[in-house]
Amino acid sequence: MTSRPRVVVAWSTGKDGAWALHQVRQGGEVEVVGLLTTITRPFDRVSMHGVRTELLEAQGRALGLEVFPVPIPHPCPNEVYERAMEEALGRLRSRGVSSVVFGDLFLTDVREYRERQMASTGLTPLFPLWGRPTPELAREMIDGGLDATVVCLDPRQVPARLAGRRFDRSFLAELPEGVDPCGERGEFHTCVTGGPMFSRAIEVRPGEVVEREGFVFADLALARREP
Repeated sequence: MTSRPRVVVAWSTGKDGAWALHQVRQGGEVEVVGLLTTITRPFDRVSMHGVRTELLEAQGRALGLEVFPVPIPHPCPNEVYERAMEEALGRLRSRGVSSVVFGDLFLTDVREYRERQMASTGLTPLFPLWGRPTPELAREMIDGGLDATVVCLDPRQVPARLAGRRFDRSFLAELPEGVDPCGERGEFHTCVTGGPMFSRAIEVRPGEVVEREGFVFADLALARREP
């Protein structure tokens, strides 16, 4: 029996990565062995989304997957980020990983950047959600049982009052015209705490909502300490 290719998921704690993980698991052609996550070292939080590392680790446990953190400084010049990522991908390749799954949807420049970045690593990028119409995809996630909270948004595009809201049909209905329902242009970011990809839901409690560096962040913390 031929073993399946070993892959990791590029993981920011949000819905697109989670749904991409769900899709490749359902397809059964690869074996997902871990989550590749960038951590901003001074804050001890997931980069851009601002999610606490304790919550990231709880996701890993509920998914049955190892978390492979990529620590970066703040601020982080692009060359520093690329070097850290290249080193992380090299370590994964030495462990038998052959591909990285991305949750990208339609931004061609982002996809091309990832393909260039990975060209010299020996790993193949996979885009299982690519080209899916995002209004349909957002509803599919919600109807499929995904439980996610909006943890970061760009107040220039999305009302600040929506920070901390559940990603559901009510949230979609309140998005301004022109905002992508999956937030693919960076309008908002989410943290997933339940869904068909998890063995169990993660209990969280809301924290403070703050504005920092032009973005609004809604904190989440574990409702109780996990073993």
